[in-house]
Amino acid sequence: MPLREIPPVDRMKPILEVAERAGILDEEIEHYGRHMAKVKLALLDRLEPRPDGRLVLVTTMTPTRAGEGKTTVSVGLSQALNLRGCDSIVVLREPSLGPMFGTKGVGTGGGRARVIPTMDINLHFTGDLYAVASANNLVSAVIDNHITRGNELLIDPARVVWRRCLDVSDRGLRSVVTGVGQGNGVTRTDGFTISAASEVMAMLCLATGIGDLERRLGEAIVGYSYKGEPIRIRDLNVQGAMALLMKDAIRPNLVQTTEGTPALVHGGPFANIAHGTASLVAIQMARRLSGVTVVEAGFGSELGAEKFMNIVARAGGFHVHAAAIVASARALRRQGGVREGATGRPDLAAVAAGLANLDRHIANVRAYGVPPVIALNLFGDESEDEVAMIGRHARESGVPFAIVDAYRLGGEGALSLADRVLEAADSGGSSHPLYDLDDGIEDKVVRIAREMYGASQVVLTAKAREMARLLEGWGFGALPVCMAKTPLSLGADARVTGVPGPGSVCTVQDISVSAGAGFIVAFTENVNLMPGLPAHPIAERIFVAMDGKVGGI
Repeated sequence: MPLREIPPVDRMKPILEVAERAGILDEEIEHYGRHMAKVKLALLDRLEPRPDGRLVLVTTMTPTRAGEGKTTVSVGLSQALNLRGCDSIVVLREPSLGPMFGTKGVGTGGGRARVIPTMDINLHFTGDLYAVASANNLVSAVIDNHITRGNELLIDPARVVWRRCLDVSDRGLRSVVTGVGQGNGVTRTDGFTISAASEVMAMLCLATGIGDLERRLGEAIVGYSYKGEPIRIRDLNVQGAMALLMKDAIRPNLVQTTEGTPALVHGGPFANIAHGTASLVAIQMARRLSGVTVVEAGFGSELGAEKFMNIVARAGGFHVHAAAIVASARALRRQGGVREGATGRPDLAAVAAGLANLDRHIANVRAYGVPPVIALNLFGDESEDEVAMIGRHARESGVPFAIVDAYRLGGEGALSLADRVLEAADSGGSSHPLYDLDDGIEDKVVRIAREMYGASQVVLTAKAREMARLLEGWGFGALPVCMAKTPLSLGADARVTGVPGPGSVCTVQDISVSAGAGFIVAFTENVNLMPGLPAHPIAERIFVAMDGKVGGI
């Protein structure tokens, strides 16, 4: 199925026209140029009496390193729903510069199914990630200053857990030593987190407003005293200054798709480390403004979708009415044993073997009472036999199936998916979390690993168990759990493809609390808060032409 030429994108509409289409008043937006705007939080007060629309979550099977086009499918689906006369808004995360210049490239969709202006959104956008980094690093500066200036709070420099952050992929910053040299403060070991994985980003995306954001910032734990007691940002009294830095960042960003569909692009927590969904404020706005809100969650169903159901939907108090599971022939080949990078050739045997992975993701979605729909995203390297095999398997499994060609055709390429999703959303399902908040921390971790990853055995190290005991003693036991694990495997070992077999083990190395975000973080093996670059990052081939157009990405 060779790819056809992509039609040119229609002229971008002024953002005021996009706002009007979404039902947002002129006085409720703040313009960032002609084609981007911030939406004021006062909109939520005006929308309070309105009923909520339906919510469709877009997730995926276990992806390849390049991703399976989940954002493209999300945009295409929202466009298709509008073509069907069902007003829809798509809610996406903001791209991070780390993946953009590393492996994945732009995070705004592709072809005729993307949000625009593409490069502005992928680069500096409205400055939200800089606000996150500035607020985060202000805390680090104040911590070191406090320790140097007498350390009234008796902060143990060896137990500072608040890390600096930067929106790049730089493995050289994973572990650093600060304060080196006379007069430069206390020398201590520190490290950097990529901005999208910072707790400040998570707090931004789970806050309901500026007051709630300031409260959450104050609750965040930065380290421990010599007596082992938690030290919070409110003890340093800088939560107000952080909130000031983020007073504009808390407002969702309004842009448009290539077909003029309104899009709220706001926040960008990673799903393999943080909770992986756009801001709660943006989702709440979209649910009141539109008949069907399409929300993209990061990575596979065992990561982004699991965290959406157990953390985000629970915090927002809303239901998910249907879920589109993005699949591709290349991802199925990879899960069927074909080496990464060699997945561009048709291979029926590998696709057949990879279907077990897709089946597990279907089961994961169903575990929450959410009806799934398989969205086969076309890349142009799939054979007709492969497509027919996947469709036949879906029918035999009783799962609605749609071929998606939104990259080339925009909304028209996702009409079948829109129809299947609407049917699923109307089927009367009622979503629910996987576990009760009153369950113990270890019980929650074990249930996620067993039911979502297919782990036969879940092992917590002595360090992890001790931390779970301490956190429960400090009153954090009733928080949901945010698992940090590889996105490249259904299980916790990136080398394992398909479905973890009998005897598979998920080891939790450490447990911490993100008290401001409101969740426990459980770290499995080999999870880094600061990603590294590949041997030849995308940054090496990007160029800007004389006419200002960008190439190589």
